Amino acid sequence: MLLTPMAAAAADGDASALVPSGSGPVPFKDIDDGTVPADEHTPRDKDLSSDLVAALPRRQDPIAELLLYQGCWLPKYWVPGVIEFQRRFNPRPDDVVLASYPKCGTTWLMALAFAAAARRAYPPAATGEHPLRRLHPHDIVSFVVEVFARGEEAKLDALPSPRLMSTHLPFTLLPPRVTAGGGCKVVYVCRDPKDMVVSLWHFLRRSCKLPSKPEDLSFDELFDAVCDGTSALGPAWDHVLSYWRAAVARPDRVLFLRYEDLQRDTGESVRRLAEFMGRPFSAAEEAAGAVAAVVELCSFGNMKALEVNKNKAGSVASGNLVIPRDAFFRKGVAGDWANHMTPEMAARMDGIFREELLGTGFSFA
Repeated sequence: MLLTPMAAAAADGDASALVPSGSGPVPFKDIDDGTVPADEHTPRDKDLSSDLVAALPRRQDPIAELLLYQGCWLPKYWVPGVIEFQRRFNPRPDDVVLASYPKCGTTWLMALAFAAAARRAYPPAATGEHPLRRLHPHDIVSFVVEVFARGEEAKLDALPSPRLMSTHLPFTLLPPRVTAGGGCKVVYVCRDPKDMVVSLWHFLRRSCKLPSKPEDLSFDELFDAVCDGTSALGPAWDHVLSYWRAAVARPDRVLFLRYEDLQRDTGESVRRLAEFMGRPFSAAEEAAGAVAAVVELCSFGNMKALEVNKNKAGSVASGNLVIPRDAFFRKGVAGDWANHMTPEMAARMDGIFREELLGTGFSFA
């Protein structure tokens, strides 16, 4: 196993004290080596049994029981972690939170952000071992709500700066230390909701531990839940608007990206991303092809072909889901909704989102 500066320090019993500031980012998996103890401040089950959580509106969908927490439908098993994240997260100024609604480019954004931010420590064009060639992107960038749900904040603290972490929460559910401004930076990626729901349907059907057989998940039922605003993490239009408004108000703290723009000109999106994270590409790097190297390393074809991202490499656990690694790399295209929706379904979804976004300055058109 590649021994990072953090892992070497952890072997001496005081990881975070020995890691120089600015030596990151490093993969979360390389920190999560069993040497950093879990926090034991409060059992998470207490939050589930509290009057606050017990009183929340709830509904059952094909994926999980959902609770309506602060205006957002959350899987029940997420709620303790969200509460702890809101209460206990201490951002660093150079932290970067990567956010998205599910199946809107999350995995691609993780890879691009890590490759761009860590390019000096891990040159993407080098023939040697790169973390993205040996680890799944979800092993590199931590899903922060689950870190707090498991009581593993000490592992976040052990990461050298800058830290990358991901979330599917809307901006309004992020900790006040983040949303108040100045806490850290946030990058959000959105996607045409029609493509999102198609991708989500395929993704969930590949997952295990659903209340019913995953292959029996109805596309119409998931489609209706998104249109009604009752899907997990929904309403989806409120999700995207929360980040759009934050990006308009604080463009220095929140970067708003579109999946379709990432596809049209990945290189330009990588430049924007790197500059926003405080690690812009120099003229010498541009001339040497550093941007193109990041784009190629993180390309859909390359990522899908890596052994670490195939089924035989294992699965990714997330709450009550066990997800085959290749489920994160299905097609990576825009417009696949046309193969799954009738024109009437597409018009219905477009109309709902158009009405909900009216007057906000944002649209998917």
